[in-house]
Amino acid sequence: MADDTSSPMDRFCGSTFWNATETWYTNDPDFTPCFEQTALVWTPCAFYWAFVIFDFYYLKASLDRNIPWNKLNVSKALVNLGLLVITALDLIMALVKKGGDSELPLYDLDVWGPIIKFATFLLLFIFIPLNRKYGVQTTGCQFIFWFLLTVLSIPRCRTEVRLDAERQKILNSQQPSEQDFSWEEYQFVSFFIFFTFTSIMLILNCFADGMPRQTKYQRGENEIPELSASFLSRITYQWFDKMALKGYRNPLEEKDLWDLRPQDSCSEVMPIFAHHWNQNVRKNYKNKARVEPKAQFSNGNVTFENPHGEKNGRKKGMASIMPPIYKSFGGVFLFGALMKLFTDTLTFAQPQVLSLIISFVEAQDAEPEWKGILYAVLLFVLAAAQTFILGQYFHRMFIVGLRIRTALINAIYRKALRISNSTKKESTVGEIVNLMAVDAQRFMELTTYLNMIWSAPLQIGLALYFLWQQLGPSVLAGLAVMIILIPVNGVIASRIKTYQIRQMKYKDERVKLMNEVLSGIKVLKLYAWEPSFEKQVLDIRDKEIATLRSTAYLNAGTSFLWSCAPFLVSLVTFATYVLIDENNVLDATKTFVSLSLFNILRFPLTMLPMLITNLVQTQVSVNRINKFLNSEELDPNSVLHDSSKPHPMSIENGEFSWGDEITLRNINIEVKKGSLVALVGTVGSGKSSVVQAFLGEMEKLAGVVNTVGKLAYVPQQAWIQNATVRDNILFGQTYDRKRYNKVIDACALRADIDILSAGDLTEIGEKGINLSGGQKQRISLARAVYSDADLYLLDDPLSAVDAHVGKHIFEEVIGPKGILARKSRVLVTHGVTFLPQVDSIYVIKMGEISESGTFDQLVKNKGAFADFIIQHLQEGNEEEEELNQIKRQISSTADVPELLGTVEKAIKLARTESLSDSISVTSADSLMGGGGSLRRRTKRQDSHDSVASAASLKKKQEVEGKLIETEKSQTGGVEFAVYKHYIKSVGIFLSVATLVLNFVFQAFQIGSNLWLTQWANDQNVANDTGLRDMYLGVYGAFGFGQVVTGYLSTLILSLGCVYSARYMHNVLLHGTLRWPMEMFDITPLGRIVNRFSKDVDTIDNTLPLNLRVVILQLFAVLATIVVISLSTPIFLAVIVPIAFLYYFAQRFYVATSRQLMRLESVSRSPIYSHFSETVTGASTIRAYNVGDRFIEESDAKVDKNQVCKYPSVIANRWLAIRLEMVGNLIILFASLFAVLGGQTNPGLVGLSVSYALQVTQTLNWLVRMSSDIETNIVSVERIKEYGETKQEAPWELEQDKNKPKNWPQEGRVEFQNFQVRYREGLDLVLRGVSFNIQGGEKVGIVGRTGAGKSSLTLALFRIIEAAGGRISIDGVDIASMGLHMLRSRLTIIPQDPVLFSGSLRINLDPFEIKTDDEIWKALELSHLKSFVKSLAAGLNHEIAEGGENLSVGQRQLVCLARALLRKTKVLVLDEATAAVDLETDDLIQKTIRTEFKECTVLTIAHRLNTILDSDKVIVLDKGQIIEFASPTELLDNPKSAFYSMAKDANLV
Repeated sequence: MADDTSSPMDRFCGSTFWNATETWYTNDPDFTPCFEQTALVWTPCAFYWAFVIFDFYYLKASLDRNIPWNKLNVSKALVNLGLLVITALDLIMALVKKGGDSELPLYDLDVWGPIIKFATFLLLFIFIPLNRKYGVQTTGCQFIFWFLLTVLSIPRCRTEVRLDAERQKILNSQQPSEQDFSWEEYQFVSFFIFFTFTSIMLILNCFADGMPRQTKYQRGENEIPELSASFLSRITYQWFDKMALKGYRNPLEEKDLWDLRPQDSCSEVMPIFAHHWNQNVRKNYKNKARVEPKAQFSNGNVTFENPHGEKNGRKKGMASIMPPIYKSFGGVFLFGALMKLFTDTLTFAQPQVLSLIISFVEAQDAEPEWKGILYAVLLFVLAAAQTFILGQYFHRMFIVGLRIRTALINAIYRKALRISNSTKKESTVGEIVNLMAVDAQRFMELTTYLNMIWSAPLQIGLALYFLWQQLGPSVLAGLAVMIILIPVNGVIASRIKTYQIRQMKYKDERVKLMNEVLSGIKVLKLYAWEPSFEKQVLDIRDKEIATLRSTAYLNAGTSFLWSCAPFLVSLVTFATYVLIDENNVLDATKTFVSLSLFNILRFPLTMLPMLITNLVQTQVSVNRINKFLNSEELDPNSVLHDSSKPHPMSIENGEFSWGDEITLRNINIEVKKGSLVALVGTVGSGKSSVVQAFLGEMEKLAGVVNTVGKLAYVPQQAWIQNATVRDNILFGQTYDRKRYNKVIDACALRADIDILSAGDLTEIGEKGINLSGGQKQRISLARAVYSDADLYLLDDPLSAVDAHVGKHIFEEVIGPKGILARKSRVLVTHGVTFLPQVDSIYVIKMGEISESGTFDQLVKNKGAFADFIIQHLQEGNEEEEELNQIKRQISSTADVPELLGTVEKAIKLARTESLSDSISVTSADSLMGGGGSLRRRTKRQDSHDSVASAASLKKKQEVEGKLIETEKSQTGGVEFAVYKHYIKSVGIFLSVATLVLNFVFQAFQIGSNLWLTQWANDQNVANDTGLRDMYLGVYGAFGFGQVVTGYLSTLILSLGCVYSARYMHNVLLHGTLRWPMEMFDITPLGRIVNRFSKDVDTIDNTLPLNLRVVILQLFAVLATIVVISLSTPIFLAVIVPIAFLYYFAQRFYVATSRQLMRLESVSRSPIYSHFSETVTGASTIRAYNVGDRFIEESDAKVDKNQVCKYPSVIANRWLAIRLEMVGNLIILFASLFAVLGGQTNPGLVGLSVSYALQVTQTLNWLVRMSSDIETNIVSVERIKEYGETKQEAPWELEQDKNKPKNWPQEGRVEFQNFQVRYREGLDLVLRGVSFNIQGGEKVGIVGRTGAGKSSLTLALFRIIEAAGGRISIDGVDIASMGLHMLRSRLTIIPQDPVLFSGSLRINLDPFEIKTDDEIWKALELSHLKSFVKSLAAGLNHEIAEGGENLSVGQRQLVCLARALLRKTKVLVLDEATAAVDLETDDLIQKTIRTEFKECTVLTIAHRLNTILDSDKVIVLDKGQIIEFASPTELLDNPKSAFYSMAKDANLV
């Protein structure tokens, strides 16, 4: 043994290190003892020393401290100690037993072996208390170390056991032996103790340590299990099982979700990003005067520096977000990149192993069986390793994406609170919100693929290198095909894009039209115009479908290119290979290794073009975000807070601008403590700008602005948050009931709150949608009053409220006796009334102060102020009593005759107006809740407030306060009926054809591959070129078959989906237009429009794509199974359990993931709506100085969205790992059976394994896409639901056709005991009404609001159907005819004039049946002729949506023209309440009296004077007729109800 062996390792061990005959070329493989004791032990040690840096990093990064000692870490420490002892003992024993005087020589190994082990174990031992101290619960490096050590010690176990058996033999044999085996015996014992201990350590490392005692963030009940999951559980995502199970059992809700990991929350991400951002900003300034500490985390606020900087810092360039992003999140990203590199390398190891397997089968029994098994297992291990590492990689990348998004959203939000007005002018709120919604989101989507920038070229390079080894230069032919396909695809893609843009345009048009149709649906029904509009919608839809059809052809083209690309490439390559040189022969190895390499190549080649477009888009996003973050901010020092100045608010010699030219100059204002200062002036003179100057919103060019104390501000346009009324008023302060009630009464909000369904807990829609202008303004004022500030800036708070409310508010709040009497206040006002009561007045003219002083002084001056008053009084919108007050004030101060004259005139004007108002006031009052004065109700409310039953009320209120019945969000699966419905709509023939063609396509594909195996196995090809060409030709033919069937199958599916989309939309439109009116009343418009936009879009675009992918993948999986089973039939036995596993993973995933996606999208919109609210209300937020609170709210919303987003990311990984393991099992069994099953055909083996290698990807896609289908098929369900909703009576009936063209000839209308209710379950509105109107009579219908006047007309048109009794016209029961027959023979001039966008002509005559002359005649009679003549386009004048480009009066006249065009025997006139000026009203009355002389006219009157000259009057009360006679008769009887109404209106 001591002879001089060759290699240094042999000398080191004193025995051979590597013996190939013993290890490889044998049926019983084994390693040499030297190899087992060096390489197999040192590999794990080297691994650990290399990666120990990660362990140190985790210690540093940990947020927790101090894990208590527990069974687990104590046992770890003890076992580790045991290992140290054993190793030390090994060294001592070696030194004692060997070397020196003993006959056993001492080799280096005996000394160095234990030392290396000892050092490693010592390092591990040190980490036990360290991890405990720094709260690290599990580490991956240690787990991998113990795992490797245990696995790699197994060969030595076998060796030691064998050696021991041999020793026993020698000892038991008879000859007495001289040998001393004591050293070997010792080694045997010591090794097995060592092995036991490592195994125990491995098991202990499978668990995570206990919970740390100190944590930076509170760990709640609901903390995410990942934080305390062990390494093993983390890489398999086993900790997610609980959630998957919960989601499978019943749909997940928000409360089931885990808290966010602290590392991903805003409070951890922001300081890091802010620190790097601020550094980056500072780098951009030349003068490095200020040195700042790290980003402060002062009471949870992160400060971002202003890149615009002080005026003196000379700017070097824009600060970009990219460097801070790299610095903040680059570490994790690099770690991910490292993992990606690993997996890329592993990917290319697979074809190499495949070639080994094929050559093993080719050798046929020359090789020992264990090698085959080894290859199969090796393939499985490679695939499994790749699965685990890729899982971690994607997880890491998603986290980086989420963090970048968090950082950007927050940076944008914080910036938006500080941008100057000139910046704000540059972009709309929508654009700023898009920075957050689109651009920040884009980053998140990109991070996952960003590594493809280097990974794709690397993969392509490696693949080409290996392919070159197999096939030589002919690879280039195949590559050329791939490269040519990329631009072809690009061209098609750009065409598809133009089509998509066109389709979007049509879609927008269609949705806009639908929106109008639905808004004006009542009018359409009254006029029986639905068919015309249905046709318009369908025309647009047909254009849209045509575009979709073209897209379908193109899509079929691309998908066909991609599905056939691999085939074309292999065909071209193999053809080139065999044709360039006679000696080139294809064998199984070459063929299948090349095929699997081509398959690898496909992915990076598809990804690259996508990635490049994505990168370009992201670059655009970066530029937009940079521009925004670098934009100018408000100067915080423009307003001083110097308390030594005499007055709390003052401006001295101020000059201000809104960013361009000077708006205000020479401004000098002083507001004394506790005084009320008014700013007056004409519109646009700069009153509001002065207020903004006090707030520091304007750019200060010169002068000094000073404010001392807490500010409150009421803007001109009230800014209301989407929250409850109470939250809007409290505005972040605590609720003090007494003060709150006082404020509400003072601001005259009590009555409004009573009306709201849930009192002050009613939720207000976005931008205060469900409040009137006056209510918004008063809530805004209440917010200011409640905030109890020192200084008040009131920017015209009284403009939006009625005069008497304004008076109340001035007295109770603003004026000298109001709540704010002690505060300093600045009031901008248009009203003259209150000016005598203010302390001083500043008159502003053209941006300068023209005069100032008290009211009396200014009136004497006869300057600008007097002009202002005169001008104001001529507008005449003041009440009589208030004018009298002003008159008194003026006459007492001075003799200003022209002023007094104007006042007198104004008083006269006010008198005449108040008469016509009085009747409408009473009706409005009854609206407020059954008459009764407001004052009485306020008292009642007060006493109610103190009652203790508030709690039970509160619950009820909250339920009522929600805006509208909530939409059913679908939970759980989708019934089979929906799928059946969809397949039917595609068409049975097309559905079957798709499946058949796909089947044929796969058959061709398998056929061509089997043909390849045949070719590869045929030994005669080498000598026979004819045979070779025959093989090539048939292979090409198979390929041609694939190309044709592939194209057809995709095309047929796409076209089928287009037909289905068309059919579905038509069903939806047809159904919706035929809904009874009540359905439109209870369904919010937005929800119906949503069906027409979102759901139809899903059916147009998303579903077809999903279906295409699923069908392709499904057949691919089936093909794989078929091919593997062909080559190794025994594989079928394994399929069943594998399919079970797969099915379970899929069911669990789909249920959980679908719900998580829904939760995520629900939690995402609040971020954006809150942001857009903030942008709109930025000046209010700054004035009240509550920016920090809003930033916190925004952070909370982002965190909440992450809470939903993170589990759905994990769910994807959880599924991927499980599915890929299923796929890996398929690989394992396919290769194992191929090796063990005695399969002799190497081609078939190559085929089955290369199919198996692809199956993981396919399985993964299949589940994802099928779950997408489940999510999207819901759209079909929703459309089906709307198409099947209850319909109104049929539009046309057969028996209508035999009625005369001009029915009704006389126009007799008869009601017989008629009853009607609005919808099921409501009270009757008309309770048995009977009357008879002769043809040609003029009848007025009057009654208080809610008496049933409008119901009468609605019933006449059968908008609401009878609940009892009947109506007949000319003796025909109207219930017996088709709705359109009835409605088209009656005429109505509705109350609110509804116009549709389109030409004026379409608005008058949508069916285009009238001649131009008739239309002009109607326009002349309705006094519109001159107006239409003046328009350039005449009758083709485009009318804007809702008729916005005509005045209200003109709209009303258009409705009159419609009636004149139709001119039937019965006319219903639903009188406009207040919309029309008296002039128009007179015109309409005149025309009706002359033109409709012979017709029966029913007028619903709101003003009595219009019906005094009618033949009969019907007086309705509570749904019953109380009087029916001629007006003169009723007026002669003072007891009649009609008389008392006339008296109220000052008519008698």
